[in-house]
Amino acid sequence: MASPSVNARTTSSTPSAKVVPLSAKAPERLVGVGFRCWLAGLSTGDIKCWEDAWNSFSGILGPEHAKALLLDLSKFVRAVKANAQRDIEISPSGCRGFCRDECLAISIIAACQHDERQALTASAAALIGSDDIGDTLNGAQALAAALSKANQLLCPESVCPATCALRAQRRRLM
Repeated sequence: MASPSVNARTTSSTPSAKVVPLSAKAPERLVGVGFRCWLAGLSTGDIKCWEDAWNSFSGILGPEHAKALLLDLSKFVRAVKANAQRDIEISPSGCRGFCRDECLAISIIAACQHDERQALTASAAALIGSDDIGDTLNGAQALAAALSKANQLLCPESVCPATCALRAQRRRLM
């Protein structure tokens, strides 16, 4: 089986790609932009993608915290990519909002931080297109804990309700 790819979508040419405005909250921005940049870097091998992630993280947290958090971000994104049974969609670099899959990644980390287990498992399953979410959850929990330690708490409102994530998963299966 060919491994799923990353699909960078532009919202103007793809009517199904809904974009949620870029959150003004730093923790959500870190997760969403970091997820986008790291996944794009893994898929293209373009170092600029990883530099963009570094610049976002170090600009908000400073170089020492950024270095540690990017290691955890990398583990989370690699787990998502390795376990994905479908194409993961990301917005193009510099996009002023987040697409559905980027929002699911944010929801997963927020759900870890707020112990919303039902939403966590539903969001992870919707993101990777499979119920085999163990590695993804391990990566997410490590990133969520590292963000908490750096005083970067995502808002409870960033957790996608389980029913919302399940609807997103069902739409992809149709």
